[in-house]
Amino acid sequence: MSKHDFNHKVWLALKLIPRGHITTYKEIAKYLGRSKAVRAVGQACGENPDAPAAPCHRVIKSDGSLCGYAGGVKKKIELLEKEGVKVKLGKVAEFKEKLYKFK
Repeated sequence: MSKHDFNHKVWLALKLIPRGHITTYKEIAKYLGRSKAVRAVGQACGENPDAPAAPCHRVIKSDGSLCGYAGGVKKKIELLEKEGVKVKLGKVAEFKEKLYKFK
């Protein structure tokens, strides 16, 4: 699969994450059948041309912590909290309840 095709699949997966929920880079990689491609998912999120329609701000680390966002982590927190996702000390509160797992 080419990088372009992979990125496109990541961007489509982003659109499946419901408002008010988060998922992880690892969950997206597993959903795409490429469980070891966690970094590639992160790179695709960073190159997302369709934000916020493809909401990459809803993707976080597997430990619940926030990481890079093109608009800055402060903006990522603002967007998440606007959707009802609380962030405390750089991590998503109620991580397990807010985690979206692809079907």
